[in-house]
Amino acid sequence: QVQLVESGGGLVQPGGSLRLSCAASGSIFSIKGMGWYRQAPGKQRELVAGFTSGGSTNYADSVKGRFTISRDNAKNTVELQMNSLKPEDTAVYYCNAKMYSTTWRTWRDIWGQGTQVSVLS
Repeated sequence: QVQLVESGGGLVQPGGSLRLSCAASGSIFSIKGMGWYRQAPGKQRELVAGFTSGGSTNYADSVKGRFTISRDNAKNTVELQMNSLKPEDTAVYYCNAKMYSTTWRTWRDIWGQGTQVSVLS
């Protein structure tokens, strides 16, 4: 089975920090375009931070200066360090990646199941 699994979500007070982790597993040949998205109740899913195909990073304006994305290509993991959290950061956070599986023999856009981040005062 090829999948992405997120971890590290939880409940935190405003100004606190959380670190999310996403691990890809299975018969994976290659991964590209890996990133983090989030979806709050009643809102559309939006990009939070991600790596482009060229290896550069993109951040939503709302998280610039507070969140940092990183990855370990050898371990097929991507992290999201979230600092100075605000109530408006509350959402389900999803890991996303385009992956090539030796089983599929094609590229597919894969999503994790999500991890809840709640910022409450």
